[in-house]
Amino acid sequence: MDQLQKLQDAVTASRYIVFFGGAGVSTESGIPDYRSVDGLYNQKYDYPPETMLSHDFFIAKPEEFYRFYRDKMMAPEAKPNAAHKKLAELEAAGKLKAVITQNIDGLHQAAGSKTVLELHGSVHRNHCLSCRKFFNFDYIYQSTGVPRCDACGGRIKPDVVLYQEGLDQETLNQSVYHISHADMLIIGGTSLAVYPAAGLIDYFRGKTLAVINKSSTPRDKHADILIQGSIGEVLGQIRV
Repeated sequence: MDQLQKLQDAVTASRYIVFFGGAGVSTESGIPDYRSVDGLYNQKYDYPPETMLSHDFFIAKPEEFYRFYRDKMMAPEAKPNAAHKKLAELEAAGKLKAVITQNIDGLHQAAGSKTVLELHGSVHRNHCLSCRKFFNFDYIYQSTGVPRCDACGGRIKPDVVLYQEGLDQETLNQSVYHISHADMLIIGGTSLAVYPAAGLIDYFRGKTLAVINKSSTPRDKHADILIQGSIGEVLGQIRV
């Protein structure tokens, strides 16, 4: 039996599916990933992306941070692709219980997913560091220089997890809960290279582990279903 048919059969049989995804889920929506040939890590800036996306850099060089952030981390034109839409469809059908994502683009919610655990935060949430007032995507994107709070003048910070910052404990707890209760875990569009996020899949004790990614991952040898290909093309063929 081919792997796509095995995936279809497993989805049909499962009652508690959890999806764990990374940058590869959004590349088909036009958002560059971090480690591919033309990803952020292979582009030339005055500083490497890891430096510019660090907490220290945000504090020390906020203008430089926001220039990079607006240019490379915010994608106002991006739209959900076939993978996002299929996952929302699976959730609406009662099969998919949670999407756990390393992405910050909000495309899962835009596609209609309700239970989305954003391990690394979201570009759609921003708060004043002084008074905690909330600001949306457009406020940041349309601002220039360092965005300031219109209430108190404080500096605004995106609710994204920067290097040197820890993940949100409640999001981690919910992720562990869903993964440990799942009968099927689908890992898609991630190299599983970023920790501690990638370590969450160690909590899976269910029946079927499916890995869908264009390149190999450290978990391939443990997968019950292994498909090397586009996550959108693969999930787009699944019937709910």
